[in-house]
Amino acid sequence: MTGEARAQRPGEPEDAGRAGESAEPGGAEAPAVATASAVDIDPVIHAQARLRIMATLAAVPVGDELHFPRLRELLDMTAGNLSTHLSKLEGAGYVQQNKTYAGRSPATYLALTPEGRVAFERYVHNLRALLDA
Repeated sequence: MTGEARAQRPGEPEDAGRAGESAEPGGAEAPAVATASAVDIDPVIHAQARLRIMATLAAVPVGDELHFPRLRELLDMTAGNLSTHLSKLEGAGYVQQNKTYAGRSPATYLALTPEGRVAFERYVHNLRALLDA
């Protein structure tokens, strides 16, 4: 309604339907229910490919890195697709790439940043909260 007074229906308590007031008997508030809009799901992580990357890298112990070809093999992704998603995660500060050389060949090693680990843990916690609601 747009600021107009609502007409009281016959048999309805005087305060029924007023904004901010409970319709529960005795004035008890209805229990809060978590809704999808109330739970913060990180859209950078939520894309399927990036979620798979984050979950895989989260399993790597802190201080260790995963070689790009091994990550590509584990996730069964093309090099171009994996690179695109890694760039998005790196831009968010969640993944770090260590580019070096093995002999004359370039080698890329990947790991979650400390911020990336926290973001992934928060994502998992929030997703569980949403599913348990």
